[in-house]
Amino acid sequence: MAFNISEAAPDWLNKGDNAWQMISATLVGIQSVPGLVILYGSIVKKKWAVNSAFMALYAFAAVLICWVCWAYKMSFGEELLPFWGKPGFSLGQNYLLAQAELPESTQYDGAGGVATAMAQPYYPMASLVYFQFVFAAITLILLAGSLLGRMNFKAWVVFVPLWLTFSYTVGAFSMWGGGFLFHWGVMDYAGGYVIHLSSGIAGLTAAYWVGPRTQSDREDFTPNNILLTLMGAGLLWMGWSGFNGGAPYAVNLVASMAVLNTHICAATSLVVWTCMDVIYFNKPSVIGAIQGMITGLVCITPGAGLVQGWAALIMGILSGSIPWFTMMILHKRSKLLQKVDDTLGMFHTHAVAGLLGGICTGIFAEPKLSRLFLPVPGSRGLTYGGPGGMQLLKQLVAAAFIIGLNVVVTSIICLAIRVVIPLRMSEEQLLVGDDAVHGEEAYALWGDGKKFDEESI
Repeated sequence: MAFNISEAAPDWLNKGDNAWQMISATLVGIQSVPGLVILYGSIVKKKWAVNSAFMALYAFAAVLICWVCWAYKMSFGEELLPFWGKPGFSLGQNYLLAQAELPESTQYDGAGGVATAMAQPYYPMASLVYFQFVFAAITLILLAGSLLGRMNFKAWVVFVPLWLTFSYTVGAFSMWGGGFLFHWGVMDYAGGYVIHLSSGIAGLTAAYWVGPRTQSDREDFTPNNILLTLMGAGLLWMGWSGFNGGAPYAVNLVASMAVLNTHICAATSLVVWTCMDVIYFNKPSVIGAIQGMITGLVCITPGAGLVQGWAALIMGILSGSIPWFTMMILHKRSKLLQKVDDTLGMFHTHAVAGLLGGICTGIFAEPKLSRLFLPVPGSRGLTYGGPGGMQLLKQLVAAAFIIGLNVVVTSIICLAIRVVIPLRMSEEQLLVGDDAVHGEEAYALWGDGKKFDEESI
């Protein structure tokens, strides 16, 4: 079989960048499948293990189909509105094999705005579409963490493409795809707002409309396998190297800085959260350590390639203490938060930590690193003086936009779905769990309501 190698490797193709982009995308994909599939399936009560894991698995597959059929171009394509792109297929050979293109940013030189393209990636569009898909997929899977243990699976099947289409694409285009927040100079390095703040707020909102778990499940929701939970958490942590390391779209200095900062912040946050547990409860908690790890990873994400190492350390201290306070203290005192059943506390671990990371980016973003990420003059954190205060204001305004967007759109989607499909499972399904919903159980062990048959021995 004849094969023209020169055509398969054009002059513009950088094989190193292309390899790293595909590896990074796969690392992020592994965070979801099997990472969050394992974590969700093991951190919940045994009777919900299959359903929880399946919600994550389904979302991953459904998002990919929607992504290549219309959602990628709504997020990164031609502008339809200042906050939304035009839908379109990302399936054609000519499109996917062409050199990847990034949105243009508007620089102001004092004599008027001049549109200047960011550094063009040296790999095909197929790699970029794949990389951005895994980001979109993990957002829906994180959102699911707020709804485990009671959402009707049929409603979830419909919710995933609707929320991707009408919420995620708006946030992604506005922040990354050439929308109004992108041009204004808001900095969200790898998704602290687009992914984590969005999923945390949308998860809390959807949890309100779906309703709570049964009272018995809320009172006793013991993980069915903590060791497997640790395995899922480990895949999530290590996969974050691709999450933040692939965001510069090249194997460059920023990628290296981002990866190291990611692990500094996560490790610090885990240790701080554990210390807080020991000080306040006199017991170190494995689940608490995992939550601290996650808040550290989330907090550093919007600024991973924009801050120096010392700032990553400070962000780790903040992400290990502030979300701990909102989850362990404030949550128990808030009537609103008590009313809404956020199964895995995604509001605290993702919305609070994501907002904290965005604010810290507005404070600690280093000018040189900021210019490498976003060529908008004056992009710098408050710590470095000059227009740094303006950057912090931009970060706060962008957070308000993302919060408002997700509260409104998620509410509309949930209200629309429940007209035709119940959002919550039936009482029988809620009582029995996986066997009633899927006809399957996580562990084929004797017990759990089955009668002992002496004649079978």
